Amino acid sequence: MKHILTIILCTASCFCYGQERRQTESREGWWNDNPSFVVPIREIGVTARRPMKEIGVQKTRLDTLVLHENIALSMADVLTFNTSIFVKQYGRATLSTVAFRGTSPSHTQVTWNGMRINSPMLGMTDFSMIPSYFIDDASLLHGTSSVNETGGGLGGAVKLSTRPADRRGFGLQYVQGVGSFSTFDEFLRLTYGGDRWQSSTRVVYSSSPNDFRYRNYNKKLNVYDDDRNIVDSYYPVERNKSGAYHDLHLLQELYCNSGDGNRFGLQAWYVHSSRGVPMLSVDHKEDDDYSNVQREQTLRGILQWDHLRENWKVGAKAGYIHTWMAYDFEKSLGNGNMAQMIRSRSRIDTFFGQVEGEYSVGDKWLFTADLSVHQHVLPMKDPQQLGGNRKKVQVGYDQGRVELSGYVSAKYQPTDRLGLSLARREEMFGDDWTPVIPAFFADYVLSHRGRVVAKASVSRNFRFPTLNDLYFLPGGNPDLKREHGVSYDGGVSFAVGRGGSYSLHGEATWFDCYIDDWIVWLPTFKGFWTPKNIKEVHAYGVELKAGLDWQPAPDWQLNADGNFSWTPSINNGDPVDWYDKAIGKQLVYIPEYSASVTGRLTYRSWRFIYKWCYYSERFTTSDNSMKTKIGRVKPYFMSDVSLEKAFSLRWADFTVKGVVNNLFNEEYESVLSRPMPRLNYELFLDIRPRWGRRR
Repeated sequence: MKHILTIILCTASCFCYGQERRQTESREGWWNDNPSFVVPIREIGVTARRPMKEIGVQKTRLDTLVLHENIALSMADVLTFNTSIFVKQYGRATLSTVAFRGTSPSHTQVTWNGMRINSPMLGMTDFSMIPSYFIDDASLLHGTSSVNETGGGLGGAVKLSTRPADRRGFGLQYVQGVGSFSTFDEFLRLTYGGDRWQSSTRVVYSSSPNDFRYRNYNKKLNVYDDDRNIVDSYYPVERNKSGAYHDLHLLQELYCNSGDGNRFGLQAWYVHSSRGVPMLSVDHKEDDDYSNVQREQTLRGILQWDHLRENWKVGAKAGYIHTWMAYDFEKSLGNGNMAQMIRSRSRIDTFFGQVEGEYSVGDKWLFTADLSVHQHVLPMKDPQQLGGNRKKVQVGYDQGRVELSGYVSAKYQPTDRLGLSLARREEMFGDDWTPVIPAFFADYVLSHRGRVVAKASVSRNFRFPTLNDLYFLPGGNPDLKREHGVSYDGGVSFAVGRGGSYSLHGEATWFDCYIDDWIVWLPTFKGFWTPKNIKEVHAYGVELKAGLDWQPAPDWQLNADGNFSWTPSINNGDPVDWYDKAIGKQLVYIPEYSASVTGRLTYRSWRFIYKWCYYSERFTTSDNSMKTKIGRVKPYFMSDVSLEKAFSLRWADFTVKGVVNNLFNEEYESVLSRPMPRLNYELFLDIRPRWGRRR
């Protein structure tokens, strides 16, 4: 075995809790010398002015504590247990997408340090390929609020970023993990911080055969007596097949503060991944019948410059993304040879540039503006063998597209109670311009006591078809219209507390969204699928968030966060044909209800964490049919627990952590016929040497 076995747990990556509304604050938390997890709870301010940038914004922040709790977690896992949005997972260590408020994954825009990282081919982002340990700040911008970050987010946007390490001198962290199914996770971070320079190097390597057992309810086997009469039947227990993975992530950051208002930054993120694509539980192939592998190499890089003055700021960024992806499906010929059935290769090159600025007039006005450009180049044509005639045809396309987005806003806070914001965005994809995208935000402090704030916003938005929608051969439709919608938000939030004792905050939001010309891929009589603008979707509902931080005694602390959403998402479009029964029905794979709760109980250097999430049933057919067992994916509850202990020695700090996932051995699927692991464990050891440490 090339890995060190033994190894018990994890990541106390953050040793402090940013308490007010779980705000992201370092307070030297990642490198805290104090082995205790308990920190004082801060007083909730009752008269402080709200950040002008966030007037009327519906936003969910994930602090460093949440993001760095476990190196084995991807951003898909973090979002599942800490937000109200729907995370659709095709299996362990496979494609994971997120969707806001009853929309689709392609309606969720994702940025990393300001650069959009959605696939220009598919329009979505695979969150299973984003290690949570590589993200220092994460924010969810719900509905209308996404206009402030980028266009195209008809559901919302996810904003991911890194930041300089808060430590001075040299720092080192190494985490080794081992878990069920021969899973190994390793993490290394090396940092240096001086008066002007900060450097950070992070490496994550994960591997597993991923051959967990599951009961296959899609394969019913009979038991026969000696006379070949059926006397019984059962569902067999099988192993996940073709699910092995090896993922390597490397992130290098370099920051410089010149001391005269100029700041420079470099972030470079490299991914090398090889993943098997697990067979469906309805597929009865044997292990040696086929090979099903997806490989990816991605490099993302950003150079940035910011110039800061007392009342204004300007900045510029330049970035580049290179992605190479390969998918190979081979089938056994029965004589030890494999026949190549599918061989797909794609390459995406994206060039990014952005300029932005802010200017404040006193403490009442704030003006912001930015202009960004993405240039995509996709040489993607593969000769594919179709049918049994051994004839090869070209599949894919060779296209490029420039995407331009401009944004301006004016924010006005005439009193400490009232805030107003007017934003305007306009975008160009290729040679097609959107109409003006306006957005209006307002908030008002109903009561300083309890910090009761009412919020409201309205905007329209557009999403252009992806390059696959337009050009893919066969099936692409160059005549597609852009999707467009109008969203309304309204809500109220509060925050109360007493320093050193407790803080309590919550928020309730109502939303109403109408999306027209929704793009759907439909089968044709020619044997392939093609996209069409057919749906008119009405998505509405309620989102609830609450959090409690309570310190009943100096050595004890309780933290709890909860989320709930009710999200009807109804197809109100025209029937595709006379027998179309999808009108008035819930969209496929959109749960009407979802909820999550996370609780942390801390005693000195001990921490116990309980995570719970729930998704209601998801329909798999547009008519919401319940006549067959494949018409829906059953609802499920999920519970994870962990226990960790911090140690402090003269030469190093240690954290040992044990995690049990799927505590109650739930049999569940996020996607039909894609089983998920039952009860499993993870053990981690976190080591942070003290050499060269100085403050």
